[in-house]
Amino acid sequence: MPPSPQPTLLLLGSGELGKEVAISAKRLGCRVIAVDSYDGAPAMQVTDTREIINMLDGDALERVVRKHLSPKGKNKPQGFIVPEIEAIRTERLLALEKAGFNVIPSARAANLTMNRDAIRDVAANKLSLPTARFAYAESAAELADQILNQRIGLPCVVKPVMSSSGKGQSVIRTKADIAKAWDYAVKGMRGDTKRVIVEEFISFDYEITLLTIRQRATVAGKKLSEKDRTLFVRPIGHRQERGDYQESWMPCAMKPALIKEAQRQARAITAEIAGAHGSGLFGVEFFIAKDHVIFSELSPRPHDTGMVTMISQDLSEFDLHVRAILGLPIPDIRYEHAAASAVILADRESTAEPSYLGVDKALALKGVQIRLFGKPTTRKYRRMGVALAVEKSAPAARRLATKAARLVKIVTPR
Repeated sequence: MPPSPQPTLLLLGSGELGKEVAISAKRLGCRVIAVDSYDGAPAMQVTDTREIINMLDGDALERVVRKHLSPKGKNKPQGFIVPEIEAIRTERLLALEKAGFNVIPSARAANLTMNRDAIRDVAANKLSLPTARFAYAESAAELADQILNQRIGLPCVVKPVMSSSGKGQSVIRTKADIAKAWDYAVKGMRGDTKRVIVEEFISFDYEITLLTIRQRATVAGKKLSEKDRTLFVRPIGHRQERGDYQESWMPCAMKPALIKEAQRQARAITAEIAGAHGSGLFGVEFFIAKDHVIFSELSPRPHDTGMVTMISQDLSEFDLHVRAILGLPIPDIRYEHAAASAVILADRESTAEPSYLGVDKALALKGVQIRLFGKPTTRKYRRMGVALAVEKSAPAARRLATKAARLVKIVTPR
């Protein structure tokens, strides 16, 4: 059999997660094109070429796709559209997939998860997964009505239907907070849909991310059963502030029965939205409350809390995503005893390129690694890097990662 042509990955979104996907793909001989709305995005620093467009512009998006990829024909497709963010004109991806282009994990998955309302409707209404009570609103007045006169009540959580990293998310505790929460959500929205989801406030014991890998139906010539197509990484515990992840750790102390239930729910929803031919890694989030597993959110791509996998195991979430995309085997995942990640955040806005102090002090700590993302500008609370740590227990790893992250200082001109 003649060798296959070099696979090409077109990354739609080039942040820190896309950068690690690109690195994993390059290690396996892929050609990678990074696409984003600004020059110098992290993934652009490690890819073969770049494109700078507004990915909500459907015509611009299709021009870039057709410039670098061809629709599949008789041969095995070697070009992959890999969405790495939510703010994409996903209706155009549906049309491109219909025209023969290969969208990861599927155009339907990208389209459904672009908006929280669509994926929540699938989870709750089609699959009957346990979720918080929720409703939608397209104005401050409608938001107030859903909270005060319908079934949500106070306290509650408000999020834009399209956003990332906690942008626009807030907790409403009193009637006076409603208008402020609406304005904050609108300010944090991505895309052009002025709509929010409002959920009951869940008093959970802890929350997890279950990284779920959907493999191709046939891998290395072996046809997989429907059950065997789905693999799981060990549950990842995580903590958020302002709706954005601050630290994550493995292992997460969790009863076997709860792990099994989380896997059941994750398998059901990923199979539903990926379809018969979709493959890739998903980040599925759950609340764990009084021995109940409650579905929260889903991303059809590597997850920020999963950055801990860069040190917790031999195959990171990015390696697993690329293997699933390319149809390569995943025979085993080998884990460290315990690992954790802690974010390195900017404390101010600056358009000047930042520099970093204290990296040497952090790396002097045994069991620590540092990843700086290479973002060209800063803003308050922007994630600029992550500290990774391994230890004998998850609590010890969390303490070590947090200590390392605090040693790194971001320096920008005032």
